[in-house]
Amino acid sequence: MLGTHIHRRALLAAGIALGAVTTLAGAATAQGYPDRPITLIVPWGAGGGTDSTARIVGSLLEQELGQPINVVNRTGGSGVVGHSAIAEADPDGYTIGLATVEIGMMHWQGLTELTSADYTPLALMNFDPASVNVREDADWADLPALIEAIKANPGTLTASGTGQGGIWHLAIAGFLSKLGLEPGAVRWVPSEGAAPGLQDLMAGGVDLVPCSIPEARALIDAGRVRSLAVMSSKPNEAFPDVPTTQDVAGVSWDIGAWRGIVAPKGVPDEVAARLIPALEKVYNSSEYADFMSKQGFGRQWASGEAFGTFMAESNESLGAVMKEVGLAK
Repeated sequence: MLGTHIHRRALLAAGIALGAVTTLAGAATAQGYPDRPITLIVPWGAGGGTDSTARIVGSLLEQELGQPINVVNRTGGSGVVGHSAIAEADPDGYTIGLATVEIGMMHWQGLTELTSADYTPLALMNFDPASVNVREDADWADLPALIEAIKANPGTLTASGTGQGGIWHLAIAGFLSKLGLEPGAVRWVPSEGAAPGLQDLMAGGVDLVPCSIPEARALIDAGRVRSLAVMSSKPNEAFPDVPTTQDVAGVSWDIGAWRGIVAPKGVPDEVAARLIPALEKVYNSSEYADFMSKQGFGRQWASGEAFGTFMAESNESLGAVMKEVGLAK
């Protein structure tokens, strides 16, 4: 019995010692972080707004951390593939990602069980409200005129800009609901994104596209598209002349696309404490501000717990609207 007790004490001591060594090793790794390249996963394709935002953030973050930032596009599954890759990576700080608004939508649709709670929130970098865009030669001079046309002929007008149940579909469905109309009062035509939706608008295939202003900017600047209003409590900084839905239709409706840097859940506090200040410097840099302004992208900052709260609130509000308009499973 004595030998057994001694053996158990020896094993316990060895376990404590091993745990101490592991803790010290982890602390040492965190203190030296980063000492090798970092991967930044983008859940959407190259050339889009999320990709371009990730690449400017990655480029400037390299300067702050002194290590290469490798941007990797992991597409598929309406954002599920890339968001899953971020969540499932080792929580060592060497894989981070640019999460998007869809993380608060996909699980409501039954596409994944992932939610914002499956990540370590680092920094919200961008927010772009939805806007109501029509052809320049459309019959509706303003949003009230468009609303009257919808009320007069429910189910006649069509819209596009994303897949069924995507952020821009939710934007127009929620707006119609706020007006007291059925979400189907404007028929939704699914597309692979705002770009093909806008192409369909130009070709006369649909009547309106409720995407962000930056996505429609080239056509707006070319005088081919007119933005009637933004679905936000305040105007887009890059387009101050475009009114809000509250201003012109008396409807308070805030919805849009956001992007923020996250890490897998369980990243050491020391790593987060290194990344968050670096990302804040990126956000406050003139290079980032100039890039986002030229693209027409809105900037919005929140870090750590505040960003986590933002994502949780976004998740709940999106879920409520999706249930209301019949887009949640």
